[in-house]
Amino acid sequence: MEEKVLSVKKNGFKALFLTILMLVAFVVIFVLGVGMTEGGVPALGWVFVAVGFVGMLLGWIPFLGLKVLKPQEALVLTLFGKYVGTLKNDGFYWVNPFCTSFNPAAKTKLNQSGDVNGGKTPPAVVFGANGAVAGEGMTVPNNKISLKIMTLNNSRQKINDCLGNPVEIGIAVMWKVVDTAKAVFNVDNYKEYLSLQCDSAVRNIVRIYPYDVAENVDTTGDGMADEGSLRGSSEIVAERIRQEIQQKVVDAGLEIIEARITYLAYAPEIAAVMLQRQQARAIIDARKMIVDGAVGMVEMALDRLEKGGMVSLDDERKAAMVSNLLVVLCGNHDAQPVVNSGTLY
Repeated sequence: MEEKVLSVKKNGFKALFLTILMLVAFVVIFVLGVGMTEGGVPALGWVFVAVGFVGMLLGWIPFLGLKVLKPQEALVLTLFGKYVGTLKNDGFYWVNPFCTSFNPAAKTKLNQSGDVNGGKTPPAVVFGANGAVAGEGMTVPNNKISLKIMTLNNSRQKINDCLGNPVEIGIAVMWKVVDTAKAVFNVDNYKEYLSLQCDSAVRNIVRIYPYDVAENVDTTGDGMADEGSLRGSSEIVAERIRQEIQQKVVDAGLEIIEARITYLAYAPEIAAVMLQRQQARAIIDARKMIVDGAVGMVEMALDRLEKGGMVSLDDERKAAMVSNLLVVLCGNHDAQPVVNSGTLY
């Protein structure tokens, strides 16, 4: 199904004026007919009465062809089940009054920015998209399609990463309708279709990555281990999710502009254990740094003592000094020095 954009002139005000003028003319004809029936020309009078009555009875039909579009709105029109075209430009239009607007997703509300209001217009005396009139306390279906950029915040999902650890992730998807005909006719409900494809894409991509950097894990598919992870490569993961969704919704006439990870954490049942694991890893990394620094300081101290000729130490005394210095530099508590008042031997 290909979209056909109607190049209809914005003649709504002209059509409204002519329709009101026509109704006034029928009222005048009806009144004249009543006067003629009472004034001695009954045959012609009854003809005028009939014409005026039928005109007033059917005169509201042209009002159904009046369509009002605001910027970034579209209206898909069908005539007796056949796709006629799409109105896209803002303005006041008049089209075939028997054309009806069609939007199966008009009443669908997603967890997103307010692009819809439940498929209803505020209670007031208005002309709906189908031309129906609503009064106080009444509502009419709003079948207009928003062409604005909208945000879909899908609910958090619990997914196992590539190591089997359950993680919770939530994404925000920025999207818009680019082909109204495909959105309306190719899928049953393009909003629900988008939501389901988002869930599927997130699961397909997240299971490729570990939560944190892990050894011997290939996240790119090139057969080589890399350092990709959900936490460290969030932008890459989000872009892959966007591409995955875009491939699925092309036939629905949708464009995925951007996808962002809004929430990422371990599932509650393993969060405490993973926190201890992270803490242990941080302690090990810190200890490695302390030991490396301490060894460098000991080497520097021994070199300066030997070069300065302050003291001559044999291997046994060097080993004792190295041990003492490492204890002082790597200990968790302040050292308690012992003053030797005797000789070294």
